[in-house]
Amino acid sequence: MRRNKEDTPGVSPEQEPSDMISLPSHVAGSGSLDRLVDTARDYARAAASDNTRRAYTKDWAHFARWCRMKGTEPRPPSPELIGLYLADLASATGASPALSVSTIDRRLSGLAWNYAQRGFALDRKNRHIATVLAGIKRKHARPPVQKEAILADDILAMVATLPYDLRGLRDRAILLIGYAGGLRRSEIVSLDVHKDDTPDSGGWIDIFDKGALLTLNAKTGWREVEIGRGSSDQTCPVHALNQWLHFAKLDFGPVFVGTSRDGKRALDARLNDKHVARLIKRTVLDAGIRSDLPEKERLALFSGHSLRAGLASSAEVDERYVQKQLGHASADMTRRYQRRRDRFRVNLTKAAGL
Repeated sequence: MRRNKEDTPGVSPEQEPSDMISLPSHVAGSGSLDRLVDTARDYARAAASDNTRRAYTKDWAHFARWCRMKGTEPRPPSPELIGLYLADLASATGASPALSVSTIDRRLSGLAWNYAQRGFALDRKNRHIATVLAGIKRKHARPPVQKEAILADDILAMVATLPYDLRGLRDRAILLIGYAGGLRRSEIVSLDVHKDDTPDSGGWIDIFDKGALLTLNAKTGWREVEIGRGSSDQTCPVHALNQWLHFAKLDFGPVFVGTSRDGKRALDARLNDKHVARLIKRTVLDAGIRSDLPEKERLALFSGHSLRAGLASSAEVDERYVQKQLGHASADMTRRYQRRRDRFRVNLTKAAGL
């Protein structure tokens, strides 16, 4: 089997795959070639989102640690060994709880990606892997747990809990833009004021008389999201965005940034997407949404996906427009987000003459 740089002495198994991009051993280095190596590494890092790469790096580290504990090596890929690893993940052993089927599936994707970056191929259809995974899914699979949708009245109640200081203006814009755009929390915080303002930009905004156009480099590729103006300034996401940008004095760089401790000025650092999740949970509690449930259950019900599910469930328009706004490749995926969909609007029984 071809030797990979990672198989050479002194190279860490947990090394970032993009760092292994280098000049061929028979080529002499030069200033221009070294710069191209750095450029190639940057492109390799951009092949997956930061969140995905972090998750896959943790997946590899966990598998490599598991291999060491079993007295073996993670390379080259062994379908028999990976089948045993998946079985171990699915069964509670000692202090380690059993993982969900979706997490195990994600771990396997992480291993496949890591092996590919290291010059190996992992065949997920190999019988040692496929049959174990099929058995895990058959025995442990459960219907997906859906997050509660934040509906129109909910979002209005949530933004009403926010003050009109600088932080409140920012958080109001986050909630309304996220809701009206059906955005992922990572898409919200990755926005820049203009195109190419920052290297880590995930998109930018253009504001027009009739609304805002968001151009996103999203999970499924580039897409445009149109956010029209609302029926009043109090509920309009575009007005909220304008207010935040104006009072924060932002005309370059990230749209959503932190604020100073006294809350009187905007900082340079882009917000983390966890801020969106915390904001949703906090305003859900403050607004008294689902107050019939204990606080712990209410917090577990809502997440960043609640904004996307809320738009899909509340917008009384043709399904294809919702699908386009959410950036879904299929209508089936969009329907998973619709909590109030009339499943029997099309009655094929009557249409068939019964």
